[in-house]
Amino acid sequence: MSYVWISPEVVAAAAADLAGVGSTVSAANAAAAASTTQVLAAGADEVSAQIAALFGGFGQDYQAISLQVQSFHQQFVHSLQFGANAYGLAEATNIEQSVLGLINAPTQTLFGRPLIGNGANATTPGGAGGDGGILIGNGGAGAAGATGQAGGAGGSAGLWGNGGAGGAGGAGGA
Repeated sequence: MSYVWISPEVVAAAAADLAGVGSTVSAANAAAAASTTQVLAAGADEVSAQIAALFGGFGQDYQAISLQVQSFHQQFVHSLQFGANAYGLAEATNIEQSVLGLINAPTQTLFGRPLIGNGANATTPGGAGGDGGILIGNGGAGAAGATGQAGGAGGSAGLWGNGGAGGAGGAGGA
């Protein structure tokens, strides 16, 4: 199995370097545009005029292709920047979940409830929402009841937080 190593800082630095290269190339293309798209004829004869027009056409084609390449380059740089940001965010989320798991493990084991975190919303008809964390957390919402069944209770809140909303009763239920 092969492993991929990546650093968001390195990717962001590469994107910044590429953006600098792109702006340098754009400036060079802009400076060369007039002299490459409007070539003067070497002489006053028809052949010189046709050759100048031919080279001017090549210059215009180059400028058109250059605009397309510049657009692709900008999209590539933006993709690199987005990738670096997304990867950094994913790494931060993984670390956050690991830390929360470490903090919540003792209280989850002892009390069946995390120290910090929101309760889960109920998914089964008439089910109660999960309790929020003991210290910080909102309770999960109770599920709506099935026909003839009461709705589920909302989960309890922590010291700081809001209790979950109770579920609606089913038709004909209490």
